[in-house]
Amino acid sequence: MPDPSQALATIQDRIARACRIASRDPAEVTLIAVSKTRPADAIRPLLRAGQRDFGENRVSEAAAKWPALRDECPDVRLHLVGQLQSNKAEDAVRLFDTIHSLDRPSLVAALARASDRTGRRVPCFVQVNIAGEAQKGGCPLAALPALVEESRRADLPLAGLMCLPPLGVEPAPFFALLDKLAADIGLPGRSMGMSGDFDTAILLGATHVRVGTALFGERDG
Repeated sequence: MPDPSQALATIQDRIARACRIASRDPAEVTLIAVSKTRPADAIRPLLRAGQRDFGENRVSEAAAKWPALRDECPDVRLHLVGQLQSNKAEDAVRLFDTIHSLDRPSLVAALARASDRTGRRVPCFVQVNIAGEAQKGGCPLAALPALVEESRRADLPLAGLMCLPPLGVEPAPFFALLDKLAADIGLPGRSMGMSGDFDTAILLGATHVRVGTALFGERDG
Protein backbone atom coordinates (compact mmCIF):
# COMPACT_ATOMS: atom_id res chain seq x y z
CA MET A 1 0.00 0.00 0.00
CA PRO A 2 1.49 3.39 -0.96
CA ASP A 3 2.23 5.99 1.68
CA PRO A 4 -0.82 8.25 1.30
CA SER A 5 0.95 11.58 1.65
CA GLN A 6 3.75 10.55 -0.72
CA ALA A 7 1.24 9.11 -3.19
CA LEU A 8 -0.76 12.36 -3.05
CA ALA A 9 2.36 14.42 -3.77
CA THR A 10 3.26 12.17 -6.71
CA ILE A 11 -0.20 12.49 -8.22
CA GLN A 12 -0.22 16.24 -7.73
CA ASP A 13 3.13 16.39 -9.56
CA ARG A 14 1.68 14.34 -12.42
CA ILE A 15 -1.33 16.64 -12.62
CA ALA A 16 0.96 19.67 -12.72
CA ARG A 17 3.12 18.09 -15.44
CA ALA A 18 0.11 17.23 -17.60
CA CYS A 19 -1.20 20.76 -17.17
CA ARG A 20 2.15 22.23 -18.25
CA ILE A 21 2.09 20.13 -21.41
CA ALA A 22 -1.48 21.23 -22.13
CA SER A 23 -0.79 24.88 -21.20
CA ARG A 24 -3.39 24.68 -18.45
CA ASP A 25 -3.49 25.96 -14.89
CA PRO A 26 -3.34 23.04 -12.39
CA ALA A 27 -5.97 24.89 -10.36
CA GLU A 28 -8.42 24.00 -13.17
CA VAL A 29 -8.17 20.29 -12.26
CA THR A 30 -9.85 18.87 -9.16
CA LEU A 31 -8.35 15.66 -7.80
CA ILE A 32 -11.08 13.44 -6.33
CA ALA A 33 -9.66 10.77 -4.01
CA VAL A 34 -12.00 7.82 -4.52
CA SER A 35 -12.38 6.42 -1.03
CA LYS A 36 -15.08 3.83 -1.69
CA THR A 37 -14.62 0.72 0.50
CA ARG A 38 -11.78 2.45 2.36
CA PRO A 39 -12.05 2.75 6.15
CA ALA A 40 -11.80 6.07 7.93
CA ASP A 41 -8.29 5.25 9.14
CA ALA A 42 -7.13 4.99 5.52
CA ILE A 43 -8.69 8.35 4.68
CA ARG A 44 -7.35 10.39 7.58
CA PRO A 45 -3.73 10.49 6.32
CA LEU A 46 -4.95 12.15 3.11
CA LEU A 47 -7.00 14.63 5.12
CA ARG A 48 -3.91 15.47 7.17
CA ALA A 49 -1.97 15.95 3.92
CA GLY A 50 -4.51 18.51 2.73
CA GLN A 51 -6.70 16.50 0.35
CA ARG A 52 -10.30 17.73 0.54
CA ASP A 53 -12.23 16.24 -2.40
CA PHE A 54 -13.31 12.62 -1.95
CA GLY A 55 -15.49 10.27 -4.01
CA GLU A 56 -17.84 7.54 -2.86
CA ASN A 57 -19.86 5.03 -4.87
CA ARG A 58 -22.72 4.32 -2.48
CA VAL A 59 -24.94 6.63 -0.47
CA SER A 60 -25.24 4.17 2.42
CA GLU A 61 -21.49 3.71 2.80
CA ALA A 62 -20.84 7.44 2.68
CA ALA A 63 -23.59 8.10 5.24
CA ALA A 64 -22.00 5.65 7.65
CA LYS A 65 -18.43 6.88 7.21
CA TRP A 66 -18.32 10.59 6.46
CA PRO A 67 -20.29 12.45 9.16
CA ALA A 68 -17.54 11.78 11.73
CA LEU A 69 -14.79 12.62 9.24
CA ARG A 70 -16.54 15.84 8.35
CA ASP A 71 -16.67 16.77 12.01
CA GLU A 72 -12.87 16.55 11.90
CA CYS A 73 -12.57 18.38 8.53
CA PRO A 74 -15.66 20.50 7.87
CA ASP A 75 -14.28 21.79 4.55
CA VAL A 76 -14.34 18.35 2.89
CA ARG A 77 -16.18 18.20 -0.44
CA LEU A 78 -17.88 14.86 -1.07
CA HIS A 79 -18.58 13.57 -4.60
CA LEU A 80 -20.97 10.75 -5.50
CA VAL A 81 -19.20 8.94 -8.35
CA GLY A 82 -21.32 5.76 -8.44
CA GLN A 83 -24.77 5.05 -9.78
CA LEU A 84 -27.65 6.66 -7.90
CA GLN A 85 -31.03 5.03 -7.35
CA SER A 86 -33.93 7.46 -7.55
CA ASN A 87 -35.18 6.43 -4.10
CA LYS A 88 -31.83 7.54 -2.64
CA ALA A 89 -31.93 10.98 -4.27
CA GLU A 90 -32.88 12.92 -1.15
CA ASP A 91 -30.22 11.20 0.95
CA ALA A 92 -27.66 11.97 -1.76
CA VAL A 93 -28.64 15.63 -1.96
CA ARG A 94 -28.31 15.99 1.80
CA LEU A 95 -24.91 14.28 1.96
CA PHE A 96 -22.96 15.05 -1.22
CA ASP A 97 -21.61 18.30 -2.61
CA THR A 98 -21.49 17.08 -6.24
CA ILE A 99 -23.18 14.18 -8.05
CA HIS A 100 -21.35 12.67 -11.04
CA SER A 101 -23.96 10.13 -12.20
CA LEU A 102 -27.08 11.89 -13.45
CA ASP A 103 -28.12 9.65 -16.32
CA ARG A 104 -31.89 9.42 -16.84
CA PRO A 105 -35.12 11.48 -16.73
CA SER A 106 -36.49 9.68 -13.66
CA LEU A 107 -33.39 10.70 -11.72
CA VAL A 108 -33.75 14.29 -12.92
CA ALA A 109 -37.26 14.31 -11.45
CA ALA A 110 -36.15 12.66 -8.20
CA LEU A 111 -33.27 15.10 -7.72
CA ALA A 112 -35.52 18.07 -8.47
CA ARG A 113 -37.99 16.92 -5.80
CA ALA A 114 -35.15 16.30 -3.35
CA SER A 115 -33.72 19.75 -4.06
CA ASP A 116 -37.08 21.36 -3.34
CA ARG A 117 -37.50 19.41 -0.09
CA THR A 118 -33.99 20.04 1.23
CA GLY A 119 -33.34 23.50 -0.13
CA ARG A 120 -30.02 22.23 -1.52
CA ARG A 121 -29.28 22.38 -5.24
CA VAL A 122 -26.29 20.10 -5.73
CA PRO A 123 -24.24 20.47 -8.93
CA CYS A 124 -24.55 17.40 -11.17
CA PHE A 125 -22.47 15.89 -13.93
CA VAL A 126 -24.43 14.04 -16.59
CA GLN A 127 -22.90 10.60 -16.97
CA VAL A 128 -22.58 9.68 -20.65
CA ASN A 129 -22.40 6.08 -21.86
CA ILE A 130 -19.58 7.17 -24.08
CA ALA A 131 -19.08 3.84 -25.91
CA GLY A 132 -22.66 2.53 -25.84
CA GLU A 133 -21.78 -0.35 -23.49
CA ALA A 134 -24.85 -2.32 -22.43
CA GLN A 135 -23.37 -3.24 -19.06
CA LYS A 136 -22.62 0.36 -18.05
CA GLY A 137 -24.80 3.13 -16.76
CA GLY A 138 -24.93 6.50 -18.40
CA CYS A 139 -27.09 8.44 -20.79
CA PRO A 140 -26.98 7.21 -24.41
CA LEU A 141 -25.33 9.69 -26.75
CA ALA A 142 -28.50 10.20 -28.75
CA ALA A 143 -30.49 11.06 -25.61
CA LEU A 144 -27.95 13.51 -24.18
CA PRO A 145 -29.35 16.81 -25.55
CA ALA A 146 -32.84 15.99 -24.30
CA LEU A 147 -31.58 14.98 -20.84
CA VAL A 148 -29.54 18.16 -20.52
CA GLU A 149 -32.53 20.26 -21.55
CA GLU A 150 -34.79 18.42 -19.08
CA SER A 151 -32.25 18.99 -16.30
CA ARG A 152 -32.12 22.69 -17.07
CA ARG A 153 -35.91 22.94 -17.06
CA ALA A 154 -35.89 21.24 -13.65
CA ASP A 155 -33.42 23.89 -12.42
CA LEU A 156 -30.74 21.33 -11.62
CA PRO A 157 -27.30 22.97 -11.68
CA LEU A 158 -25.26 21.13 -14.30
CA ALA A 159 -21.53 21.01 -13.67
CA GLY A 160 -20.58 19.14 -16.83
CA LEU A 161 -20.32 15.65 -18.31
CA MET A 162 -18.79 12.46 -16.91
CA CYS A 163 -17.66 9.27 -18.63
CA LEU A 164 -16.04 5.89 -18.04
CA PRO A 165 -14.26 4.71 -21.21
CA PRO A 166 -14.25 0.98 -22.02
CA LEU A 167 -11.65 -1.13 -20.29
CA GLY A 168 -8.69 -2.39 -22.25
CA VAL A 169 -8.75 0.14 -25.08
CA GLU A 170 -7.06 3.49 -25.66
CA PRO A 171 -9.16 6.04 -23.71
CA ALA A 172 -8.04 9.18 -25.54
CA PRO A 173 -10.72 9.13 -28.28
CA PHE A 174 -13.44 8.82 -25.65
CA PHE A 175 -12.02 11.66 -23.58
CA ALA A 176 -11.80 13.81 -26.70
CA LEU A 177 -15.42 12.99 -27.55
CA LEU A 178 -16.62 13.92 -24.06
CA ASP A 179 -14.71 17.20 -24.28
CA LYS A 180 -16.39 18.01 -27.60
CA LEU A 181 -19.85 17.05 -26.32
CA ALA A 182 -19.45 19.27 -23.26
CA ALA A 183 -18.26 22.18 -25.41
CA ASP A 184 -21.13 21.76 -27.87
CA ILE A 185 -23.70 21.73 -25.05
CA GLY A 186 -22.06 24.60 -23.22
CA LEU A 187 -21.09 22.81 -20.00
CA PRO A 188 -17.81 23.67 -18.25
CA GLY A 189 -16.87 20.43 -16.47
CA ARG A 190 -15.40 17.17 -17.72
CA SER A 191 -15.24 14.42 -15.06
CA MET A 192 -12.98 11.83 -16.67
CA GLY A 193 -9.78 9.96 -15.97
CA MET A 194 -8.83 7.48 -13.26
CA SER A 195 -5.59 6.06 -11.82
CA GLY A 196 -4.38 4.57 -15.08
CA ASP A 197 -5.24 7.36 -17.48
CA PHE A 198 -5.81 10.66 -15.68
CA ASP A 199 -2.74 12.25 -17.33
CA THR A 200 -4.28 11.64 -20.75
CA ALA A 201 -7.65 12.91 -19.54
CA ILE A 202 -6.06 16.18 -18.39
CA LEU A 203 -4.39 16.65 -21.76
CA LEU A 204 -7.85 16.31 -23.32
CA GLY A 205 -9.69 18.71 -21.03
CA ALA A 206 -10.54 16.92 -17.76
CA THR A 207 -11.55 19.25 -14.95
CA HIS A 208 -12.14 16.46 -12.40
CA VAL A 209 -10.09 13.25 -12.18
CA ARG A 210 -11.17 10.33 -9.98
CA VAL A 211 -8.20 8.48 -8.48
CA GLY A 212 -8.41 5.48 -6.16
CA THR A 213 -5.69 2.86 -6.61
CA ALA A 214 -2.82 5.29 -7.08
CA LEU A 215 -3.65 6.83 -3.71
CA PHE A 216 -4.84 3.90 -1.63
CA GLY A 217 -3.41 0.80 -3.28
CA GLU A 218 -5.33 -1.92 -5.12
CA ARG A 219 -8.97 -1.34 -6.07
CA ASP A 220 -9.72 1.68 -8.24
CA GLY A 221 -12.35 4.39 -8.06
